[in-house]
Amino acid sequence: MAILRIIFLRLLTTAITLAGVALIVFFVIRVVPGNPIAMMLPPGATEDDIARLSAFYGLDKPLVSQFWIWLSGVVQGDFGTSITTRQPVLDLVLGRLPATLELSIMALVMAVIMGGTAALMGTRGRGTRTEGAIDVANGMALSVPDFLWGLVLMLIFGVLLPIFHISGRVTPSLELPFTTNFYLFESLFRLRFDLWADLVAHMFMPALALGIPLAAIIGQLLKQSLKETMNLDYVTLARTKGYSETHVILHEALRNAVLPTLTLVGVQFTFLIGGTVIIERLFSYEGLGNMAIDAVINRDLPLIQGIVILFAVIFTAVNLIVDLLYAVLNPRLRNA
Repeated sequence: MAILRIIFLRLLTTAITLAGVALIVFFVIRVVPGNPIAMMLPPGATEDDIARLSAFYGLDKPLVSQFWIWLSGVVQGDFGTSITTRQPVLDLVLGRLPATLELSIMALVMAVIMGGTAALMGTRGRGTRTEGAIDVANGMALSVPDFLWGLVLMLIFGVLLPIFHISGRVTPSLELPFTTNFYLFESLFRLRFDLWADLVAHMFMPALALGIPLAAIIGQLLKQSLKETMNLDYVTLARTKGYSETHVILHEALRNAVLPTLTLVGVQFTFLIGGTVIIERLFSYEGLGNMAIDAVINRDLPLIQGIVILFAVIFTAVNLIVDLLYAVLNPRLRNA
């Protein structure tokens, strides 16, 4: 019953959150100075031309009417038409979303590997110079923003040691026999390891730049949880049985210490997706974040609204999944 109550409350909160985001983003972007219709017309356009195009996009109606028309379309799956490309917003957004998701997932995997390794090493070497060195490294990783890590990585591995590609998602000269936009996953499914390697070479630096700060957060929290767990009675009992310290950490302490980190990873993953905006622009990566910047520059109101709503849906969905997983994995809530 406790889990069902949590599910109901989270679904209700999610619906309210999405409605609030839709309301705020619609009205906020319309108070920003500038006429998007005037920007898309040639310099010699007349007031009549602007009026006709404004009527075509429904921008001549009162804001309340515009919001109701747009919201009614969103509920039916129609996010409108992009002002700059004249294409359906939903098609544009869904076309770029797979690239951003693949980049975010790769960054998350890197962060979990790096942060988990650092936490295990710090716990294994607690009270020694190893732990101190890991704490210093975590502090450095947290103090440097992801876009600055991107510049550093680009300089090292793109210029001084040109190992990885510094721009784009895939080499343009390659033939892409894909039926979906999930290139990385589909290349593995089709056993096209040549394409997979090229995609990884393009994604490695932006994913690493996104993953380094998150790895530091994961490493700090998991190490602290492990240190607290290592003092519990059942861990002490495992030591008395003659198990090695590494075995005690991996097989006894880790499974209980990882629960708070799981919640953190889910929450931080949403921020990770949002952080792709700057990184994608820096590496000219063809994802949703790069499109968002172009939409803001061109004041493409329908496209901006569609991107923000999609980000909000992803954020709330991830948080909902994390809450449900925590409720299932937490014995106190599961047995309530």
